[in-house]
Amino acid sequence: MENTKRTVTCGDLRKSDVGKTVVLNGWVSRTRDLGGLVFIRLRDRYGITQVMVGDKAGDEVKKIASSLKSEYCIAVHGVVAARSEKDINKDMPTGEIEVEADDIEIFTTSQELPFSIEEVRQKDGSLVVANEDLRLKYRYLDLRRDPMQKNIILRSQVTFATREYLTKQGFLEIETPTFIKSTPEGARDYLVPSRVHPGKFYSLPQSPQLYKQLLMVSGFDKYFQIARCYRDEDARGDRQPEFTQIDMEMSFTNREEVLETTEGLMGYIFDKTLGYKLPAHFDRISWDDAFDLYGSDKPDLRFDLKMQDAAFMADLSDFNAFKAGAANADHSIERHKRSGLKALVVKNVADKYSRKMVEALEEVAKINHAKGLAWMKVNAEGAFEGGISKFYAGKESEVCAKLGAEKNDLLLFVSDEKWQTACVALGAVRKQLGKDLNLYNPEDEFHFAWIVDFPYFAFNEETNMWETEHHMFTLPQKKYWDTLESDPGAVKGDLYDLVLNGYELASGSMRINDPALQQRIFKIVGYSQERAEKAFGFLVQAFKFGAPPHGGIAPGLDRLIMLMRHEESIHEVIAFPKNNMAMSPMDECPSYVEDSQLDELHIKCLEKE
Repeated sequence: MENTKRTVTCGDLRKSDVGKTVVLNGWVSRTRDLGGLVFIRLRDRYGITQVMVGDKAGDEVKKIASSLKSEYCIAVHGVVAARSEKDINKDMPTGEIEVEADDIEIFTTSQELPFSIEEVRQKDGSLVVANEDLRLKYRYLDLRRDPMQKNIILRSQVTFATREYLTKQGFLEIETPTFIKSTPEGARDYLVPSRVHPGKFYSLPQSPQLYKQLLMVSGFDKYFQIARCYRDEDARGDRQPEFTQIDMEMSFTNREEVLETTEGLMGYIFDKTLGYKLPAHFDRISWDDAFDLYGSDKPDLRFDLKMQDAAFMADLSDFNAFKAGAANADHSIERHKRSGLKALVVKNVADKYSRKMVEALEEVAKINHAKGLAWMKVNAEGAFEGGISKFYAGKESEVCAKLGAEKNDLLLFVSDEKWQTACVALGAVRKQLGKDLNLYNPEDEFHFAWIVDFPYFAFNEETNMWETEHHMFTLPQKKYWDTLESDPGAVKGDLYDLVLNGYELASGSMRINDPALQQRIFKIVGYSQERAEKAFGFLVQAFKFGAPPHGGIAPGLDRLIMLMRHEESIHEVIAFPKNNMAMSPMDECPSYVEDSQLDELHIKCLEKE
């Protein structure tokens, strides 16, 4: 073939191109050899085109076509022809045409594949997918698969849309360092030894938090960055050691502006990349209400199943398990005034739920630290049956009236001395019911919500000390400033989480810009002035030179793409992720290095496997 450079992609051609001479480049997806007539499905990232090798092709071209196997990389020269009406493939954008090849050149051949790149389905319609470690070992092949191509393309589109929107809003994209000072921010740091400074280490950033605050002090009032972040913590479906976030910070702002800017960004991204219209403003739920109603600070709101307070039931019978939850002795904090006896009314399912199915829900509750899951059904006559029904016989009308229960409803209860334990356990049951009963609203594919008014401090009973729920640079709500030291447990932070479909998508806050207030926070959480100076002195020093009020947020890019594509793991939307052991089967990292490299870094390993 004289010229193998493609003139069109495998997704370009349509019926209007019939008669054109073209050159295609791509990978052989599959072939059909009908004896004298060979059909080739040729694939690139833009689509698939059917190539036909027939009478117009020479003997040499026919010989090459017959030798082709899956994933051979080839060039095809030919003429675009219309398919007959009966041969049109309506499932393919290029399905009305095919290319009649008159020349083929093989760029490279392919070994037998370790797994199929073509979509393979079982008899029940489910997709057959290779073991994840095998896919990661041959990630370059896995990335050729259509779902993975779509995931990575969407990621690129979302990143571009982010830059486009924020730039139009006056934000500057500014890079912050990758080698930074190690500071105690929560998870373990990844450390990088310095060759030039023996015994000293850089840290890879868990986030650009301190640097974006310094940029606000520097006068750059609107900053963003598609930021790479690193945390040495155990991997899971929506987390891995290295990840990417859309990092944002604003000066001379308030919570309202940060939330509205984020809503605008998400609306733009979804409209631009998916053609999906989000509401202009998202739901807002206080942290207290999120736990009280849904049992989580990241509730899935695609279905409207709310938990209820059932403290009244402790007075209706002598069922002792309900007494402690209803009493809920700790009233020192506002949220604990709520009862630790919680109920769920699951509508019109009592006849479908066997005792075994209820026991499966009880296991979910117990995994989440509940002592058990009490239950009963409202039968067709309106009477209680099963579970704890004997304790409430004759009380049906009162219980049903207060809980809004009707015939054929299933009633579920968790009781615990601790309000939050009861909420979390029954909230996990709620989440499981959403999956089991497919309660999701089909018209509510993406449900965003803001969780606001978080507790600022949490008491660590092991260390007997107060800790910050978010980070130490979060601004406490102003109405609590006078009582920070005297009543830490009551303090609410000026912070907020963005939740999507049951996942925390972003976390942010207004920041402290007053050095004196920052020192008070350090002291409450047990940081001596010396320790605070050593860890964060450069930031506190910067605040002494006219720091503006500022705040920000950081949506997780990996998690966002995962949810947009309805995947269950961020591994599916990252080109080269690590596995659940924080390893890469493809290039076998992490790996040992030469002793000479360690000597240069003044490091000695005490043990090797």
